[in-house]
Amino acid sequence: MSNIIDRRNDGGGKSSPNRKRFIGRIKGQIKKAIPDVINNQGSIKDFSKKGKTVPIPVKGVGEPVLRNDPKLGKRNRIIPGNDKYYPGDTHPKPQGEEGAAGGGGPDSDETEDEFMVDVSMEEFMDVFFDDLELPNLVQKITKPSEEDFSLEFAGHIREGIPPRLNILKTFENSIGRNLAVKGYLKRQIKELEEECGEEECEKKLAELNERLNKLKKQKVPFIDDVDLRYDHYKLVPKPITNAVVFCIMDVSGSMGSEEKSIAKIFFLLLYTFLRKKYKQTDIVFIRHHHDAKEVDEEEFFDSRESGGTVVSPAIQLMNDIIKSRYPVNEWNIYGCQASDGDNFQHDYNNTYKVLSSKIMPLVQYYAYIQLGGGMNNTYFGNNLWNELKRLAGEFNHFQMKSIKTRQEIVEVFREFFKKGSSNE
Repeated sequence: MSNIIDRRNDGGGKSSPNRKRFIGRIKGQIKKAIPDVINNQGSIKDFSKKGKTVPIPVKGVGEPVLRNDPKLGKRNRIIPGNDKYYPGDTHPKPQGEEGAAGGGGPDSDETEDEFMVDVSMEEFMDVFFDDLELPNLVQKITKPSEEDFSLEFAGHIREGIPPRLNILKTFENSIGRNLAVKGYLKRQIKELEEECGEEECEKKLAELNERLNKLKKQKVPFIDDVDLRYDHYKLVPKPITNAVVFCIMDVSGSMGSEEKSIAKIFFLLLYTFLRKKYKQTDIVFIRHHHDAKEVDEEEFFDSRESGGTVVSPAIQLMNDIIKSRYPVNEWNIYGCQASDGDNFQHDYNNTYKVLSSKIMPLVQYYAYIQLGGGMNNTYFGNNLWNELKRLAGEFNHFQMKSIKTRQEIVEVFREFFKKGSSNE
């Protein structure tokens, strides 16, 4: 017979479910604070600091309660301890918004303090990326993930840990066993009673009565070891769809420090987004001035190399990498390019041709960000924006935006990667 006693100690993460519910309640207020939080980071490396928290101002986080509508009906309740009012006395409503506690009247300088909540950068990014996705992601050749597994139900077993005890299945087995055992005992008792009635020998009759009394006193346990059933799960590698994202950043001399900082913040958001939601996605970093080269993550964000501006070599390098490492029939390919729009005169048409004839037929989505002056930048009498604008009219999966200040980063990022942002 099993006696199930829960002696588990409260673990260190016992408040995690409450924390998740609380974050869910203030999700809308966190989203409102996202632009300010990103703009107030001391450096782009602050985004990836472990253990970093960000303060979020929130309001209305009190527990929901039921209360009478003061506009409906009459109330004659007298609070215990009252020594001032009597039944029938009237009391003016507090002067404030719907009589809310903590709010001052029209002539009052009192205000309700903002409640600041420290949210971890991990929780903050979860809210930020909650409704974002890679556009036009399709299932091509999938491969099992080496790191990401899912638990799949694999039936019931007789041994397991207490948290996986299946109460319903255990009760079903218990009820079935009780019915079977009690039915067997009833048949035995009935047979003995019939046998005792026919027995003439007193000695034999005493033995039968003793057996009969034992059977009647025998108790059938409601839960027994044989009844216990536990849910069984197995680890199954999650299939992933191959995807690669090309990050192309202009680091030429025409890009000022603010433009480069905006580009780095944008690409760091993109990098964090991909690592959180698409862990197995490849990311290729390309820096370019008059020349283009593939670099690693550290050099992409930290290198100070600069030079003149020629854009087409970076696009051509992307094409070469696709041809050599990422077959189109196996990979979802994405491109994201940031530049201030300056380019040598002879290279404007080259850039357009490489993008339109080589890149756009291969990619699922391509995003172009023009920094600084945006559409008004006319260095060398022309502008890359004007050339690429033709692509936006020819391809639905080509999107372009202009960012002039840091305050626009979040809005543009969300427009590029919001769910349903582009359909081929």
